[in-house]
Amino acid sequence: MSAEASPGYLPVEGPLTVRTVPAMLEMGRRRAAEGDLVVDFSAVEEADSAALALLLDWFRVSRAAGHRLQLTALPQGLATLAALYDIDTLLPLSEARKQ
Repeated sequence: MSAEASPGYLPVEGPLTVRTVPAMLEMGRRRAAEGDLVVDFSAVEEADSAALALLLDWFRVSRAAGHRLQLTALPQGLATLAALYDIDTLLPLSEARKQ
């Protein structure tokens, strides 16, 4: 079974902004509480600081449940925001980042 088909894989796509984040919050919380989760951002077109709040929430839920959360292909703009807010070291990033 490929990683994309596994229950621990969550592809995020489109804009990840203050307008779209609320609709994704509970779904990500549920998935993070169920088991280890890899969140793939390779199809994210736009992200703002609301995306960081979402990621931190999912990370908190995952850790509270005793699971691991890994972020892959984080858009450079989102990584820059995380560094600006000095939370980049808190995020469980994979080595690969979206360019």
